[in-house]
Amino acid sequence: MLARTVREVEAAARRGRVTSAVRTTFQAVALLLREERARVRAAAGSDGHRAEQLKRLDGIATVLATTAVRDAGLLALLAEDAVVSDAARSLAREILRDLGIEPAAEEIMPAETATAPAGTERRVVPQSVVSRQLANPFLAPDFSAVPQRTARPRRLAGWELLGPLLSSFERAAGGAPACMALPVPTARFTPAGRELMPHQGQLVAAAAAGHRTFLLADEPGLGKTAQALLAAEAANAYPLLVVVPNVVKTNWAREAARWTPHRATTVVQGDGETVDGFADVVVVNYEVLDRHVGWLGDFGFRGMVVDEAHFIKNKTSQRSQHVLALSDRIRSRTPRPLLMALTGTPLINDIEDFRTIWQYLGWIDDSKPLDELMEALDDTGLTPADRGFHAAARQCVIDLGIVRRRKVDVAADIPARRIADLPVELDGPVGRSIRAAERDLARRMTARYETALAHRSSDAVVDGIDGGIDMDIVRRVARSELKEAASAQSGENVFTMLRRIGLAKAELAADYAAQLARSAGKVVFFARHVDVMDAAEEAFARQGVRFSSIRGDQTPTARQANIDAFVGDPDVAVAVCSLTAAGVGVNLQVASNVVLAELSWTDAEQTQAIDRSHRIGQTEPVTAWRIVAAQTIDARIAELIESKAGLAARALDGSDEEVSASADVQLEALVAVLTDALRASHGRGDAPGS
Repeated sequence: MLARTVREVEAAARRGRVTSAVRTTFQAVALLLREERARVRAAAGSDGHRAEQLKRLDGIATVLATTAVRDAGLLALLAEDAVVSDAARSLAREILRDLGIEPAAEEIMPAETATAPAGTERRVVPQSVVSRQLANPFLAPDFSAVPQRTARPRRLAGWELLGPLLSSFERAAGGAPACMALPVPTARFTPAGRELMPHQGQLVAAAAAGHRTFLLADEPGLGKTAQALLAAEAANAYPLLVVVPNVVKTNWAREAARWTPHRATTVVQGDGETVDGFADVVVVNYEVLDRHVGWLGDFGFRGMVVDEAHFIKNKTSQRSQHVLALSDRIRSRTPRPLLMALTGTPLINDIEDFRTIWQYLGWIDDSKPLDELMEALDDTGLTPADRGFHAAARQCVIDLGIVRRRKVDVAADIPARRIADLPVELDGPVGRSIRAAERDLARRMTARYETALAHRSSDAVVDGIDGGIDMDIVRRVARSELKEAASAQSGENVFTMLRRIGLAKAELAADYAAQLARSAGKVVFFARHVDVMDAAEEAFARQGVRFSSIRGDQTPTARQANIDAFVGDPDVAVAVCSLTAAGVGVNLQVASNVVLAELSWTDAEQTQAIDRSHRIGQTEPVTAWRIVAAQTIDARIAELIESKAGLAARALDGSDEEVSASADVQLEALVAVLTDALRASHGRGDAPGS
């Protein structure tokens, strides 16, 4: 029944007819699949029968996951924090009853949703946050030092000011400054071994000098994350709340560890079971903010950073209301908190997009400028009826903390080409399935290693022992696995696993490319597999992002037409390219941002792809964003490519070192998987002997 139903959903997704009824069926099947897997694991019977049943269920789960990739609405239903609809629970019960199974009262009904009244938000408080509140009464935030606002007469109190303030940015003359005056850069808060660019050091110096609100609107690739983290350090704005899109949540945690290594960072996942309530930096994504806004408001934050702040431009959206509520609570309880809005695209549709960001920063409220801005406007001596008011008003807003630098403005400060990794977490059934496949690969190779070790001659000369592991056997096993994978027509292996990882990353990578396209202009999007390109193109189409497609199966005429469309049509924002078909011989220098949705096997192939944009005639520094699946073999391959890159550079500089081939990275990746598995088993005391 599960298999038949999931195939029906798959067929609907293929036809592009994913209705609400299809989504309900999809979620009901996912619920039943989860319940059935738990039942089979707990059931009595032979191990062989149980394994066969689980294998069949995994096959259905795979179809479910690959179907979800075709539709963002379906993919969201597989998330750990997805809300189960009443319709899906009802349908799941109907299916069970049709099969002659009477569901138990608690079945298909998670406890937290079963008791929640209809139409109310589900709020949670992580246990470690409760522990923090109870552990030490001195950790309770002290709000007594917050200065009380006193109303004072204002010269402009009778004027309508928000309209003129917003229009002052529309009326700005060419060459008008879009950045507050910044002090001399400082490196005082930069950790040892790290180096800030001068433009980054300027913002940190401003925070150190006492400035506390920033609309940091630097173009992508200019290091806004590092600036925000070190500004918090300079302002001692801890605990610090960081609100981000889901796709960059992992990267924020990694960057916090790099730039403020002495500060503990915690990431809020789902209901927050793993939250560290004693952390200095709390990172939460917009999508789960609703259930955590309660305890976040009482946590006592002294600083707040909102990344991709254009996400809150729609003030009526729930995410915007939660961000504004948290900001208002922090400002009402903390004397001069640090508030930062980070976005390369503060304006997407029109000048009104500024409103919510300014309100979050405490510059305005619903109807008027607040104290600091009002005082600055008063000091100009002008009114909206005066000729010079708009220029003066615009400067007043900029001086509150607008910081905007373009790549071309700071070209001397940054490298002409750089590669930045964006780690992403693969959650839900897709992520679990991929990690299970990787464990199966490790177990398969471990079994081969143990067999080879058992048959090794007792008097054999062993040269490659590393911590009790025979590296010679490890490499032979890895080569054998690689050879079988290269010739396999079906089954799970390292290549199929990476293809599945690419599919799982496709929508996240497409979302990030769409953000870049809106904020920085044209983007080149590279993928290795056709189905990954298909998934990305479907995501762009849903978001209304126009794209051209450059593939290996196109005729030369069609290929050139797609290239010309990307280069010549300002409305075509993204070029979706095959790593193999578009990695060479294509000039895409109209783009300065490249997204690598799937990793290359060699640094040379990666460089060739990036060089479609980074080439003679390019006027802006090029940034390549590699989307890396954290805690999978994908991350290991990224590290290996980096290590091989140094060798390739030396070879190009005249070294005798040969440039690494793709087979080297493939082999080393499998060697690393097997070695890690053997060392893990060695740590449990059951590793094979040397």
